[in-house]
Amino acid sequence: MTSRRIVFAVFPDFQILDLTGPHEVFTQAGRITGGVVIETVAGASGPVSSSGGLAISPTLTVDEAAGPVDTLIAVGGGGVHRACEDARFVDWLARTARNARRTASVCSGAFLLAAAGLLDGRRAVTHWSRCDELAERYPQVTVDPDPIFVRDGDVWTSAGITAGMDLALAMTEDDHGPEVSRAVARQMVMFVQRPGGQAQFSAQLAAQRPERSALRDVLGWIADHPDSDLTVPTLAARAAMSERNFTRVFRAETGHTPAAYVENARIEAARRLLETTAITLEAVAQACGFGTVATLHRSFRRTVQVTPGEYRKYFSAHTALV
Repeated sequence: MTSRRIVFAVFPDFQILDLTGPHEVFTQAGRITGGVVIETVAGASGPVSSSGGLAISPTLTVDEAAGPVDTLIAVGGGGVHRACEDARFVDWLARTARNARRTASVCSGAFLLAAAGLLDGRRAVTHWSRCDELAERYPQVTVDPDPIFVRDGDVWTSAGITAGMDLALAMTEDDHGPEVSRAVARQMVMFVQRPGGQAQFSAQLAAQRPERSALRDVLGWIADHPDSDLTVPTLAARAAMSERNFTRVFRAETGHTPAAYVENARIEAARRLLETTAITLEAVAQACGFGTVATLHRSFRRTVQVTPGEYRKYFSAHTALV
């Protein structure tokens, strides 16, 4: 059997789970199928410290890493931008990728692939908090902020941190079929295919903090009273503004329309109840200002991309009431 050589590119201040998560997926697959060789490659010899302080001893340096590579994976982490400035490291990535069967990144490792020119003209994803930055730094890359991972030809990119495990599992299925990927998923207690996209973890992205204290008070009121009347007339009155001025100022200072912000706040409140309680969906809808389960369902599908019931199934330790 021909061995599949999987090489992870690491650098100082990398994110440890970007490496160890997918590494373990491929290790488990190799135990089932055989023929998997996994290596780590760094720019220089000696231990490489992760952002959390744990260090690894890379298998090879870029000067030693010769020979064919099946899968090349760039990890991410706090040191990724310094790594992008290491011309020798980036050049090695570009050269190795040209001869690899496929190339991938985990989380902010997408910046390394972009720096090497490997994402030019392609769709890609990274951690939801860094998608705008990736698009701004590399306008030749089409950044899709929601998927857990993106496959564009022979280049794969994944969203934040644990999404690298989803990517590795998808690669395992691509290589060995669904039975092997299911066996790995069972062993690692993973979803074979995680529901929804990154929106389920960032449905209410942090809004810009308003400069005006009146608006900050309104945001606090919205968070504390999702079941209240949160229409523009009511919120404008709380801020002592006209409706027109309130709408204009709200969007300018938070980056959201009032309606979008209120919906996200209600979704966030509903998620907390679904995760931490076993109350009925009807009670969740009422407590969070949706009124009906149908409205809750529509908002969840639109913003989180899974149903409330699916979300509770995957993220709650409680048994729902019927």
